Amino acid sequence: MTESFEMDLDRYVQAIYGKKVLSLVALDIRGKTSIADAYLICAGRSHRQVSAISEHIRRDLKESNLKPLSVEGEKEGQWVVLDYGHVVIHVFLDPVRTFYDLEGLWADAPNVETPTMLTEKEKPVAEPDYFEMDDEFELDNLS
Repeated sequence: MTESFEMDLDRYVQAIYGKKVLSLVALDIRGKTSIADAYLICAGRSHRQVSAISEHIRRDLKESNLKPLSVEGEKEGQWVVLDYGHVVIHVFLDPVRTFYDLEGLWADAPNVETPTMLTEKEKPVAEPDYFEMDDEFELDNLS
C-alpha cells in the first residue's frame, strides 16, 4: 500500500463521510481486476438515505472537479454504483449490502484505511435514526 494511494482515496472517503453512512470499507483491488483500483463500500438505513448519500458524494466531488463516468441505481435507492474510473463507490441499502456481500466476494483484497477513516473511527457511534429506516423492505424483493 502506498501512502499516495491512501491519500488519493481519502478525498472520496471525505465525500462519503459527509452524510451519515454505515460502516465504510475501502478495498484495494489493484492487481485483482482491471475494473478499478479501489472499491469503497458503505450503506444507508433507507432508500431515501442511500439516494441522499450518493447525491451528496457526487456534489461534493464535483467541487474538486471529480465527475463520475457513470451512476447506476440512484433512483431506486437500493444499490447505487458511482464509477469514478479508478475508484468505484458502492452505496447500499443495509440489508442489500448483507445480501450481496461484496466484502466476502473480494475477501482476498486488502482493506485500506485512509486518514479520514482513522479519524472517523475515533468518533462516538451515533444512535440510529429510526425515522430514517425502511420498514417495508424485504430481502425477498431481491430474488
